[in-house]
Amino acid sequence: MRVAVVGLGWAGRSIWLPRLREHPRFAVAAAVDPDPAARASVAAAHPDLELLADVAELGSARFDLAVVAVPNHRHADIAERLLTAGIPVFLEKPVCLSSAEADRLAAAERAGDVTLLAGSAARYRADVSRLYEVAAGLGAIRHIDLAWIRARGIPDAGGWFTRREQSGGGALVDLGWHLLDTLTPLLGSVDFHQVVGTTSDDFVSDGAWAASWRHGAQAAPAGGGDVEDTARGFLVTEDGTSVSLRASWASHEARDLTAINVEGAAGTASLRCTFGFGPNRQDRSVLSLTRTGQTTAVPLPDEPIGTEYRRQLDELPAMLADPAARGRAIAEVRPTIAAIERLYDSARSHRSAPQLVRAG
Repeated sequence: MRVAVVGLGWAGRSIWLPRLREHPRFAVAAAVDPDPAARASVAAAHPDLELLADVAELGSARFDLAVVAVPNHRHADIAERLLTAGIPVFLEKPVCLSSAEADRLAAAERAGDVTLLAGSAARYRADVSRLYEVAAGLGAIRHIDLAWIRARGIPDAGGWFTRREQSGGGALVDLGWHLLDTLTPLLGSVDFHQVVGTTSDDFVSDGAWAASWRHGAQAAPAGGGDVEDTARGFLVTEDGTSVSLRASWASHEARDLTAINVEGAAGTASLRCTFGFGPNRQDRSVLSLTRTGQTTAVPLPDEPIGTEYRRQLDELPAMLADPAARGRAIAEVRPTIAAIERLYDSARSHRSAPQLVRAG
């Protein structure tokens, strides 16, 4: 499959370009970025690639797929242009920043008569897949705890990631999207009846809490921004299943932790691991099953960091060839973006509410 990589920031250069280039099913023929410095950097490492400044320079007949990893606020616009032009798209998370953008992408997919696929790295992790298998034996699911808590990990501190008009939000859009995406195999495509959320920004303006691994030998930016570094929420489905969520770019913890706990009528499954590429990780992934007071460890395979991204690529050709995949990404995205919108609405309402002053 002839592929174009669109967006040569950290994700494009570090995640997708190397994995696509080494995969036997894909041939990367072009890379697109408006920044001349980004193109020059990639040209030095990959002199055989065609380097372009705009997706308008891509011809639909020349490419079987475009992998889009541009800044958040460009996701919907770039994917819409590619889809309308007849180029299938694999779009990094967040797929969109609003329900209105989801509508635009759905219309573009129909107009171009091609398929939109969405990045969903967490579901392709071996430990998360094993959690799904265990959870299938828990009976009716009553509650799910979702948390991704970094010790220090504000991405691109002071850059577009921490500017709301470009990122669409902070830790909730970035980490929270991955957490909410894990719900679909557990609960199906659900709408939430009740949503309440809060956000805070205790760390985002201090460059000392930046994600140092994203900058290589360069010093981390100084920090600053107008997004949250932590979001907390509680959501309830129509049938009464509850979900608690915490997404934190920075905290006072010693190590980065991702935790998913699934409580069912017949037991509880608990996974502790670390999503993403941060170096300050849990020693290993641990999955346990608890029934009637007895907890047992569930064996998990060891796998290198980032294997889930290669695993996604393994499945892309079959997904693109499946007519049933058309429209599936947007159908699964709608509950996620709707939940994020409502969590932000709830957080804003708390900040704008008048504060009660106690007498005495």
